[in-house]
Amino acid sequence: MTEYPGEVLGELDDDGTMLDNVDELREAVVGHRIVKAEEVETPTSWGGTEKSFVITLDNGKRVELQDTDDCCAYTALESFLLHADRVDHIITGVGTTDGYATWHIFADMGDVLELSVGWSCGNPFYYGYGFNISVMELRDGK
Repeated sequence: MTEYPGEVLGELDDDGTMLDNVDELREAVVGHRIVKAEEVETPTSWGGTEKSFVITLDNGKRVELQDTDDCCAYTALESFLLHADRVDHIITGVGTTDGYATWHIFADMGDVLELSVGWSCGNPFYYGYGFNISVMELRDGK
């Protein structure tokens, strides 16, 4: 079984936002299979649209990770690698390496999906960072 040890960052590097993001993603995907992973335009809280990374699960839910950018703080998906040969395996966990720069969504056979993430807390903890994560039900197959 693949496991990734929990990462610990310095107190001026992260205020728990990145750990909370990983926990939120873990809660949404563990116990399910990935049906699709793609970048799409999704609505923002201010009425526009923005690129988001969307993971569609076998339970009919979409897990959306939307980048954030607040002055000098940000979190952004730089790239992703879906291991198509492992998508039939149920996700057993989410872990990170490289100071939260690489996120691993894994099953018993290894990583199913890897995310390369750029991020900075900016001026420590004055500006917002971390993905905006939302979980939505599919409607009419969309």
